[in-house]
Amino acid sequence: MKSNNILLLSALLISSLFIGGCASQPDYREATRGGFGYNESKFTDTQYRVNFKARGTDKSKAMDYAMLRAAELTLEQEYDWFVVTDRETLVDKEQVQVSPQVGFSRRYATVTDCGALTCRTSRFPRSQFETGVFIGGSEQSEIESILNIEMGKGAQPDAGTSFDARQVVENLGPKKDKVQE
Repeated sequence: MKSNNILLLSALLISSLFIGGCASQPDYREATRGGFGYNESKFTDTQYRVNFKARGTDKSKAMDYAMLRAAELTLEQEYDWFVVTDRETLVDKEQVQVSPQVGFSRRYATVTDCGALTCRTSRFPRSQFETGVFIGGSEQSEIESILNIEMGKGAQPDAGTSFDARQVVENLGPKKDKVQE
């Protein structure tokens, strides 16, 4: 009996750590193995494709993160500004249905027998056949913002799709707490 409780407690602890670990991952991060986050592809020395993929359907947040990565990449490559030559946002929604479940479970029945002077309590294992039908489902959504950019130095073009990399990082990057003097 104690070993079953320990196993159950261990499984709950491990699953809560796993779920908590997934939930605590920051939205803005480098993607690994095609997962969520940002990545980029180099076309030429000054031309790149920047992708940002996330859970959900928040188009503006996904675009902001793609723009932030484009600005960081521009600065990493020692350029001053970038022009967005093409942009695309993809939203993928999927309805997930859970199939009916069938199985056996083990429960314990507690029986108390009382005589003239004493009572005796016993526990007996009972196997029980269970079925379940899931009604409904859940919707899982992914969003991906894709930017093709061209980087440059010196005088920034006047085009509406031209951005100063330092200003973009300053405006879209993580906000640092300012100490009041």
